[in-house]
Amino acid sequence: MATNIDNEALRQRYNPDGSRLRHDQLELMKMLRVVTDICDANGIQWWLSSGTLLGAARHQGFIPWDDDLDIVLLKRDCKRLERLLLELNHEEYVYHSMRSDADYTNLFGKFRKREGRIESSSRRYNYYKWAGIGFDIFAIEKTNYFAARAATVIYHNLQHPTSYIRWAWLRKPLIRLIEGFSLGIVNPILRVIGLINPHGEYHYVLGTGWARHTFYMKDTLPLTTTRFEGEEWPVPKDMDAYLTNVYGNWRELPSDEQIRKCIHSKEYIKEIYGNDK
Repeated sequence: MATNIDNEALRQRYNPDGSRLRHDQLELMKMLRVVTDICDANGIQWWLSSGTLLGAARHQGFIPWDDDLDIVLLKRDCKRLERLLLELNHEEYVYHSMRSDADYTNLFGKFRKREGRIESSSRRYNYYKWAGIGFDIFAIEKTNYFAARAATVIYHNLQHPTSYIRWAWLRKPLIRLIEGFSLGIVNPILRVIGLINPHGEYHYVLGTGWARHTFYMKDTLPLTTTRFEGEEWPVPKDMDAYLTNVYGNWRELPSDEQIRKCIHSKEYIKEIYGNDK
């Protein structure tokens, strides 16, 4: 999917060789290989998604200012992978999820570095057991937009106030209580509503967020491959259909102001923009 973008100029602006951002992007690639080796050994199918897929299509690698990585699996496959990653005893990396950290509230897992802490604007990072660089592992399930959106609004609005609670003895049980209510009561009801699905939509597992990210198996399977950071990686068979559905004109670059809002870590923002406010 060729685009008329000067990727080298963008690299020099945002993630030149030797920069902290570029160092961490390459570290994420090492981490991805650990996970994909496990997937390959166990016959688990996965593919690049979201901003990582956009980077593959538009830049043949990371979006130059991107500081994370995204992969996606069908729900049943993600459960298998999660079990394997929770059993993994890796010296450098850890699977960060609700099962491994009582302060973690996301309904998707992250494969993280054990050491280091991202300088994030999210106060939850102050409570996390691990807060090093990492990438997202998403699961998708067959449901409609209404169910995906409703589950996200309910779960996130319930969990958000817990980030203001400093006392762990109160915060952690409350997080788990909300998790149980959402996963055990709200989501089963919404899954019934999600059966009204004439177009065969898939969305991130209920409560994950990003409900507008819609997957269609006719555009996804069988998977193909594309170049990303100099290697071939699995992607949906029709990347353009997915990217257009999620991002619209995905070939168009955002403004510098929009780019700045996309960068999660304060450290990368300082590196790229200096001390400008």
